[in-house]
Amino acid sequence: MAQHPVAGAYPQAPGPYPQAPGPHPGGGQAAGCQVCGAAPAAPVTVRGHQGMLVVMRFLRRQGVFCHTCALAVFRDMQADTLVMGWWGPLSVFITPFTLLANLSALSGIRRIPVPVTPGWRPPLDPGRPVFRRPAGILALIPLALLGLLVLAVTALLVIGLVVGPSDGDGSGGADTGSVGATLDAGSCARNDASWPAQDLKPVDCGSPDARYRVIDPKSGSCASGDYAAYPQYSDDGTSFCLRPLKGRAP
Repeated sequence: MAQHPVAGAYPQAPGPYPQAPGPHPGGGQAAGCQVCGAAPAAPVTVRGHQGMLVVMRFLRRQGVFCHTCALAVFRDMQADTLVMGWWGPLSVFITPFTLLANLSALSGIRRIPVPVTPGWRPPLDPGRPVFRRPAGILALIPLALLGLLVLAVTALLVIGLVVGPSDGDGSGGADTGSVGATLDAGSCARNDASWPAQDLKPVDCGSPDARYRVIDPKSGSCASGDYAAYPQYSDDGTSFCLRPLKGRAP
């Protein structure tokens, strides 16, 4: 996917600009806003993103702004990103990070004092707050969908951790259980599942856990009262018969 970073996608006002006079903490004159010339002003960087299905654009407006012009730049860039930032497979994930990064820029903008020295031209109009604009209201739709997606994924992860993997207890019908525990004719076994599910394990015939004697059916079928083990429990695919041991409940 092609990515086209664009620096200064919002055009800068022509310059050079006269610097508005004003006191500076270190002495001398304070820098004025590069848009209107008002002081005090501070460096500000606001970022934006635009998704376009196949390609994307990374936007940036950077400069020295007074409080009023910086707030206007932030609101315009944030509102545009809320509308244009979602239209691409990667942009869906990039846009939320861009919007959150701009909140850090907004924190810095709020620390810029309101201009005390007028500039040589009117400042930018901040307009309405982002979520009072049509663009901000429209952006609530993808934001809500993204929030639901995050909640759904989180809920599935929590359910998976709580429920855990299936233990093959036979509740789903015929289950082959732990395939790989091979049986031999004449040995004994137990079934850790509930019939007809099978989770057969070889055990010593003298063990109290032994429940069945493994029989090799010569005739190809098991006698009445015997259970037929799945072929997976033998090395050669033979379906052994499981004869319940006397005095031991299956």
